[in-house]
Parts: sequence; C-alpha cells; structure tokens
Amino acid sequence: MKILLAVDGSSYTKHMLAFLAARPELLGGDRTYTAMTVVPALPPHVTRFLPNGVETAYYDEQAQQVLKPVQAFAVQLGWSMELRHAVGVPGDAIAEAASAGKYDLVVLGSHGHGALSSMVLGSVAARVIAQCKAPVLLVR
Repeated sequence: MKILLAVDGSSYTKHMLAFLAARPELLGGDRTYTAMTVVPALPPHVTRFLPNGVETAYYDEQAQQVLKPVQAFAVQLGWSMELRHAVGVPGDAIAEAASAGKYDLVVLGSHGHGALSSMVLGSVAARVIAQCKAPVLLVR
C-alpha cells in the first residue's frame, strides 16, 4: 500500500504520526510511506530581487525543517519512507501529488476548524478531500 503523509511540522502532524504508529494493524502489513510538505510560494515581487539559487535554497530549507523530524520518527519505527516537497498551495499540491503518484491513501492531521472558519480561512483538508480521488484519512 502506497501512503502519502501530508506533513506541516505542527502538533497535528505529530498527533497523526503517533496515531499511525500506535495502530500498525490499521493499514496492513506491506506499506510504503511518502512524507510530503508544501512550502507556500514567495510573492513574485519578492523573488525578482533575489539572486539566483536563493529562492530554491529557501524552499529546500523550509521543507527540511518539517521533513527531518518526520524522517527521524520513521527510522525509529522502521518505516520505509520517501521524502518530498512542493511549492504552492498546500491542498492543491497534496491532491496533485496523490493523483500523480497513484497513492492508495492520503493521511493528514486536521486542525479541526469548524465550518465557519473553514469557509472564511479555507482548509487544507477540505481542499484535499474535494480534489483527491484517493481515500483520505483525517486524524484529529
């Protein structure tokens, strides 16, 4: 089973990882994980003043701050894990990656915003669910 873990470094990510670790029977025996984080794009009016390579280095650094602890957690548990990151709108990028990678399941921690705040603020989880063809497991 190919599982895409959408991670952002928050306590919700930690809770989601702990939930999966405590329930190994939930996803079956043969599984591979890909941990993915999405770094919001810098505004174009900022990037035009940056020297070559600085923008890419910034995105890589931001992604590694999120992915390194997830990788360390996976190593402790003996999970097979690939790491990746994208730049853009998180909900869109996660759904796109799930489709392109033909994942069997997408798992993400949910902040648990209510309906009103989701309408006003938007919700990564709502965007992923709306756009994703793979099953999505939300862990609150």
